[in-house]
Amino acid sequence: MDFLKVLKIEEENYGASTGREWLKTTDQGVLEVHSPVDGKLIAKVYQASKEDYDKVAEKANEAFKYWRTVPAPKRGEIVRQIGLRLREYKDALGRLVSYEMGKSLQEGWGEVQEMIDICDFAVGQSRQLYGFTMQSERPKHRMYDQYLPLGVVGTISAFNFPVAVWSWNAMIATVCGDTNLWKPSSKVPLTAIAVQKILAEVIEENDLPEGLFNLVIGRGSVIGESMLNDTRLPLISITGSVEVGRHGAQVIAKRFGKAILELGGNNAIILTPNADLQMAIPAIVFGAVGTAGQRCTTTRRLIIHESIYEQVKESLLKAYKSLKIGDPMDVNNHVGPLIDKAAVMDFKNALKVVEKEGGKVIFGGEVLEGEGYESGCYVVPALVEAENHYHIVQEETFAPILYLIKYSGEVQNAIDIQNGVVQGLSSAIFTTNLREAEEFLSPWGSDCGIANVNVGTSGAEIGGAFGGEKATGGGRESGSDAWKAYMRRQTNTINYGTDLPLAQGIKFEI
Repeated sequence: MDFLKVLKIEEENYGASTGREWLKTTDQGVLEVHSPVDGKLIAKVYQASKEDYDKVAEKANEAFKYWRTVPAPKRGEIVRQIGLRLREYKDALGRLVSYEMGKSLQEGWGEVQEMIDICDFAVGQSRQLYGFTMQSERPKHRMYDQYLPLGVVGTISAFNFPVAVWSWNAMIATVCGDTNLWKPSSKVPLTAIAVQKILAEVIEENDLPEGLFNLVIGRGSVIGESMLNDTRLPLISITGSVEVGRHGAQVIAKRFGKAILELGGNNAIILTPNADLQMAIPAIVFGAVGTAGQRCTTTRRLIIHESIYEQVKESLLKAYKSLKIGDPMDVNNHVGPLIDKAAVMDFKNALKVVEKEGGKVIFGGEVLEGEGYESGCYVVPALVEAENHYHIVQEETFAPILYLIKYSGEVQNAIDIQNGVVQGLSSAIFTTNLREAEEFLSPWGSDCGIANVNVGTSGAEIGGAFGGEKATGGGRESGSDAWKAYMRRQTNTINYGTDLPLAQGIKFEI
């Protein structure tokens, strides 16, 4: 495929890089990367060793000692060039994202656009790493706080966004004066390799040291655990399941490191009697079936007022029947494959469980076979009538299953249902009633990190801080003031007088 050549993806690729060098270990096993689109082998990747990891981490630590001395706007200039280079590779990289992961081509291009957008955001941020001046109680004293580079930032990314989430962390960390060490999902290593090779062009053109951007592909038990336990990494961003995040947070906390956790989501949209359904239905369908239900912000629960329940159900049935399922490289298709057959099994098992618990599958649930579906990873998105207390509804199934849940009475009843899960990532309400909207956004409203009015749960912009509460982990990435996580905060006091007054009026004479 032409886009593989453009991105310099070989038939066999190495799994560790310091930006200028690829470490050529070949005895740690080989990842055979098959596309969920057609089941074909795309390429192979040699996994990195523990020794590779240590070499890369040391290079990253050495590079940090230099990078922190570079003025932040100069660091921003490098990120600006990365954004420009990504623009040149947007088509090819978007196609690889789509082919390797299975999301639609439009979403693949959109993911690369997210990378470009965060580069633009970070360039501006490089001149706005603000501290604050406070008033001192002591005469001729100035007191302020400042933010300083933190160190080597580790990113452990998931398969569903092979490159975008890494960029949220890496580009912000770079302008903050940090170096980066990336462990991508072993399900989608080729996009990470492609990005590393794009970065290498900018590194070489600017004669930057190796270790600024680093990549290590390998087993979680080897590479992942090494990162979690490595005191050279003061901060690690982890995107994954609640179980993965809980383990990572505990290990990192033992060494007093910091963690940004982007974990599970069990996101709901509330439809009140005042909802504009012409606006709501497309948002619901995209939120539920986009990326084949494999987004952390996927709409998984639809909480519908009983007075409009049947109308909404009929509208969704009509919309779901019109969905085109197939090769995501064809822009006319709406839904591509799940990432692998294990995900298909999770999809099927969830539907079996919900029926046992009393739910009713009213559409979809089939695994597609035959021409065009040879990979065995294509399913028909499912609509299920259910209740919020079902055990399976309380869980996050990473697949296109939308649970329809009925509520009655006031909007607070719907909010209570929405909040009645352990996850707290994204949420939305569709209403034209100001009181309902404001109640949803009030302190007793949505308990999620993202709460939208007349906007779906999926598709956040990079300008806002991204993340959630409760079992979602509490982390924040991307925009707003999320940059502060990648720096260490320091309070400074300067005495420019000739006396030494103590705070709180304490007297100490010698």
